[in-house]
Amino acid sequence: MSAPVSPADLLDLAVSTAREAAELIVRERGSAASAVDVKSSPTDVVTAVDTASERLITRRLLEARPDDGLLGEEGADRAGTSGVRWVVDPIDGTVNFLYGLRGYAVSIAAEVDGATVAGAVLDVPTGDLFTATAGGGAFLSTREVPEPVRLTGNRPESLGQTLVATGFGYRVEQRRAQGAVVAQLLPEVRDIRRYGCASLDLCAAAAGRVDAYYELNLKPWDHAAGALVAAEAGLVVTGLPGRPFAEPMAVAVPATVAQPLLELLDRLHP
Repeated sequence: MSAPVSPADLLDLAVSTAREAAELIVRERGSAASAVDVKSSPTDVVTAVDTASERLITRRLLEARPDDGLLGEEGADRAGTSGVRWVVDPIDGTVNFLYGLRGYAVSIAAEVDGATVAGAVLDVPTGDLFTATAGGGAFLSTREVPEPVRLTGNRPESLGQTLVATGFGYRVEQRRAQGAVVAQLLPEVRDIRRYGCASLDLCAAAAGRVDAYYELNLKPWDHAAGALVAAEAGLVVTGLPGRPFAEPMAVAVPATVAQPLLELLDRLHP
């Protein structure tokens, strides 16, 4: 068993670390295209700034809490002995970052004994900071409104009024199948949005910037912080019927349209 730990303290550390990582990312943005590698496919890219951000985050978290575990997208993997594990995406939305588009973030979540208890997602270009603690609600602070505002999502009355965000995998065969599903989903909902950053998609649903979000085959670092934000904003955070969240589908949807959206997604993903 882990020693008692305050989710609020873990969140404070996540936020301060994310802010420092964001400063590094902004500072190094101009050199991003000079050192690019690929991972699972030619479209799945990683830059030197991703790895530098993960090194900084790892160093700061483990300096503050040296007995903790840590899992990062760019290879950090440490078991730890405290019962706390950090789940880190040093730049979620790397393709957006590489192209100079908005929609990339630092995502840091803290798990205690396997359950996520604190999460921070910092939108680097805008400065929007989404935070949550388990049982403590979800909040957004912006440069214009630095005082945190509680998030509650939207409550669309029907599936036809629901704005849905999604994302696509990196492999060609995945994209082909996912595109076919979107073609069938589109006539059933208000519209589709695709931003290219899973953590911010989850937070957008929490903030009511979209109504719902779904995506297949996310990794823990993609959703750990954002899913807590969505859940604490009151959304239904789940998988397909009878399946756990993100195994293989992650869904965040208001309760008002949860049943019809989940039934439709289940029908479209045999």
